[in-house]
Amino acid sequence: MKQKQARAPETVPFGAEAFRTEAGTTVRWLGNAGALINSRGTTVMIDPVLGGFDMPLLVPSPIRPEAVPALDAVLITHADGDHFSRETCAALGARCAAYHGTQYVGGLLSEMGLPGTGHAIGARFVVGDIAVTLTPADHSWQADYPEQGGYVFRREDCCGFWLDTPDGSIWAVGDSRLLPEHLTMAPPKLILFDFSDDGWHIGLNNAVRLANAYPQAKLLLWHWGCVDAPDMKPFNADPADLIARIENPARALVLAPGEAYAL
Repeated sequence: MKQKQARAPETVPFGAEAFRTEAGTTVRWLGNAGALINSRGTTVMIDPVLGGFDMPLLVPSPIRPEAVPALDAVLITHADGDHFSRETCAALGARCAAYHGTQYVGGLLSEMGLPGTGHAIGARFVVGDIAVTLTPADHSWQADYPEQGGYVFRREDCCGFWLDTPDGSIWAVGDSRLLPEHLTMAPPKLILFDFSDDGWHIGLNNAVRLANAYPQAKLLLWHWGCVDAPDMKPFNADPADLIARIENPARALVLAPGEAYAL
């Protein structure tokens, strides 16, 4: 019998209007663990997987790469296929000015012939109106599966992104176990929040700890409800499980892919 799976609301498609200069900062969930951020005309995508994913989806992407008019940057947290879509990055190549990630990811992007820049954890760079800092992550999941062989992520190969916009800070924590540093950041305005109850993700109990460390921060819930994988914990979180346990539960944002949230 197939396990019950929480499903994201129906996708809200968007087009070129989402990339125009606007007065504030708007965030759109792209599905799974991706986002489009438009900060007063500076446009950045984090971990866009807009096609080519090798698992069945419950909801479609809100935009295809060919419909993206232009991007100032793509930010990639790590090299797993549900975050680093080579197909998407290549399709955005003629429309995207720059790609950023860790040193390891930057090298992979450069090998693809894309303008990829790698950074150390803690490094800071600027994209238009947005200042970006790489935050630490621990996602060396391959260490638990030596039979697979191949590369094992080092700590410095995976990251989160802290974005300082004119309208407040946004923190994409990235796929990671909970780290002590995660609990002592300056309070962000919005957290792009993975609450997957999996040993190489934050885990539900630690997601509650992280949420309650920043009780005023809005939580845009992601990494749930998009991939048809009811037996895989990284894709099968249920917002109701988190919302029942956090302070100020109304701040948890259960958005549809493509739905706009004004910071």
